[in-house]
Amino acid sequence: MKRSIGLLLLLLAPVIALAADNWQTLFNGKDLAGWAAVHDVSFVVTNGNLRLVKGMGWLRTEKQYQDFIFEAEWRALEPGYDSGFFIRAGLEGKPWPTDGWQINLSRTALGALVKGYKTVVPAETPPQPLNQWVKFRIEVRGRHVTLDVDGQRAWEFNELDAARGYIGIQAENKSFDFRNLRIQEL
Repeated sequence: MKRSIGLLLLLLAPVIALAADNWQTLFNGKDLAGWAAVHDVSFVVTNGNLRLVKGMGWLRTEKQYQDFIFEAEWRALEPGYDSGFFIRAGLEGKPWPTDGWQINLSRTALGALVKGYKTVVPAETPPQPLNQWVKFRIEVRGRHVTLDVDGQRAWEFNELDAARGYIGIQAENKSFDFRNLRIQEL
């Protein structure tokens, strides 16, 4: 039995290694390569972090995505913080996309799923302290999306209506740092 398990693990090792290598870095820690500013926003790179300085708009990937796992770490830098991650977002709307989905980074609605300006899945994640890193893992497959916060499942939702779109970071005049932004296309 041990020999069979060992042989199975040996055979699966390349598949496991391939899955681990499918991650693509979305932020290189040096510049905004691969990203495009939409409307009035200011993002800079400082100490290897992507810093949202100010503005009312969003920063989006240059590429659109369909099914994926997106991971990012963030920390709020000022009281009353508010931002968000857009998924499968289009370009319609100002200052933010009205035809995509957002996972909220608002202190009072942390982790809520929003479509346009309507909350679809209410927030259950408690507010996080300033300057504390928090990790979000967002998995999108077909009409299904999940959010994990610091390794714990926050919610699941099964009614996404956008097939593909941009990933983005909302700017709502509050400072944030972001790091370890990566994606695995499925």
